[in-house]
Amino acid sequence: MKPRRKRPTVTREAAEDAVRTLLQWAGEDPAREGLLDTPKRVVDAYGDWFSGYLVDPAAYLRRTFEEVAGYDEMIVLRDIEFESYCEHHMAPIIGRAHIGYLPTDKVVGISKLARVVDGFARRFQVQEKLTAQIAHCIEDVLKPRGVGVVIDAVHQCMTTRGVHKRGVSMVTSQMLGDFREDARTRAEFLRFVDSRRA
Repeated sequence: MKPRRKRPTVTREAAEDAVRTLLQWAGEDPAREGLLDTPKRVVDAYGDWFSGYLVDPAAYLRRTFEEVAGYDEMIVLRDIEFESYCEHHMAPIIGRAHIGYLPTDKVVGISKLARVVDGFARRFQVQEKLTAQIAHCIEDVLKPRGVGVVIDAVHQCMTTRGVHKRGVSMVTSQMLGDFREDARTRAEFLRFVDSRRA
């Protein structure tokens, strides 16, 4: 995994000025009362939305548990809600991630899997890359026999602009190890992920 990045050398003042410029470009007056604090609020929001650049998601997985009484069957965490932003239009991507893995001799706390999702989601993304990053991070750190990741998300760059198509979601998957090589393992994982729709 790449080391976490530091905040760029752009000053907060420059960032707030950029927001004022965009407000003007949109046809607004940044000096009017309702917009006076908007640049500050937007920069604060960006600090939250893109906090993933300041963390190393792999670090969340390094604390593992080995006392699992020999458990070696599939572990699945479903419906991990996330929010991300499209790197093409800076519009929200809102969805759910489902993660499964086959442990070797150690497991990780389930909240850490959700933190890995957030660590990558809180960056500018495309869904395909997000899916692969999560899967490869788990594979690289935990060294499981297999990993599966499925993401189902709505892209506001499609629903609020361009073709304006609502009710459409995109599904991506990344299967590694036994999840890729063994059709039964893959089918079992997909059954767990989809069990409430059956």
